[in-house]
This record gives sequence, C-alpha cells and structure tokens, in this order.
Amino acid sequence: MSTITDKEHVRRTIARRVAQELRDGDIVNLGIGLPSLVANEIDADIEVLFQSENGLLGIQALADADNHDPDLVNAGGQAITAIHGASYFNSADSFAIIRGGHVDVTVLGALQVDAQGNLANWIIPGKMVPGMGGAMDLVVGARKVIVAMEHTVKGQPKILSHCSLPLTAAGQVNLIITEMAVFVVAAEGLVLTEIAPGYTVTDIEAATDAPFTISATLKSMVA
Repeated sequence: MSTITDKEHVRRTIARRVAQELRDGDIVNLGIGLPSLVANEIDADIEVLFQSENGLLGIQALADADNHDPDLVNAGGQAITAIHGASYFNSADSFAIIRGGHVDVTVLGALQVDAQGNLANWIIPGKMVPGMGGAMDLVVGARKVIVAMEHTVKGQPKILSHCSLPLTAAGQVNLIITEMAVFVVAAEGLVLTEIAPGYTVTDIEAATDAPFTISATLKSMVA
C-alpha cells in the first residue's frame, strides 16, 4: 500500500478533489477543519458562493497573515476573507437559507460514515463537546452532501457497515471523498468510482469496513 505521511498534503488532496464537484452558481457551505480548505482550491473560472452558518454569504478563502481581519471569521472561528459584495446577516436568516433548501452543496468532515449514507460527526460518547452546531440542519437542508475526510483514523476504518457513534443524520450522505478513493452512496450501497494513484482495490478493501461495489467506469482520482 502506498503511504502518504504528510498530513497537510493529504488534506489538500482531499480538498482539491472536493472542489471538482462544485459548479458555477453553487451556494456551498463548508464545515470546519478539512472542508474549509476547499475554498482555497476552487478554479479561478468557477464562480461559487460560500456560505457560513454564522451569517456570511460570499467567503473568498482562508485568510493569511498579510490579509487578516480579526472580526471576519467562519463558523469554526478561522480567519477568512470575503468577496466584493459579500452579504452579512444574523443566524436566524442564515438558518432560513439552510433549512429553506437554498444551499446546493454542504461539505463536512466525519468521525464515521456508513454504507447507508448515515453520518456521525458531532460527538464521541464521554467526550466534552460544545454541541452539534449546524450540521444536523445542513445535511438535511442541502441538496448534495459530501463527506470529506481521511480514510482511516489511527489505522482504523472510518467508512463502516453501520455507524457505532451517535448519528448526526440518517441516509443523507451522497458522496465520500478521501485521500484514497471516492465513493458514491447509491440505493444499493457504496459504489467505488475513483481510486487514488498508488492504491489498489485491495488496499481500499483493507481500509474500509463496509461492503462496496466497483463501478464499471472506475477511474483514477485526479486532485
């Protein structure tokens, strides 16, 4: 099995592949952590509006040390930049956008995701967390739900036959993108559609604790 040890490279690889799913005119919500990197990977000729659940439509990218406004942050508290003409509003209006079905794509991380498209990404029993946040609303309200995550954690699979952690939502995930592969969540279960260079189907099977079928048009993942 190919081994990628550079965590930053792995995360950027996943973010770049997610960016390929976005289309002109999409309104997109990015979760905290790895999904927030997607904003930095959009092609210049694609016009996407990024929405933050704390009340902003028109995120440009993560801020750097030279372009940093401490009052401008995303829902995870990360410093961001905004496009010209960005719109600011309160949380009630933000969740009206989400719950009203106006978000085309939401990209979230996951602790676990399973063959039925169930998502667990908010709590590990016994651990202290501030709350679920907007994830429950986002995965139900968005038209397309993409899970962007590393394939395993401490060598253990995160793609399971059945989630064992408390669910964020049931049956809402459409696409799973990791550094190793891309899976579509279909009515019959997971379908492997892309495989990253350096990996084999055997590698994917060893790192995935869920059954899956292989697409007849399986291709190499380009990111």
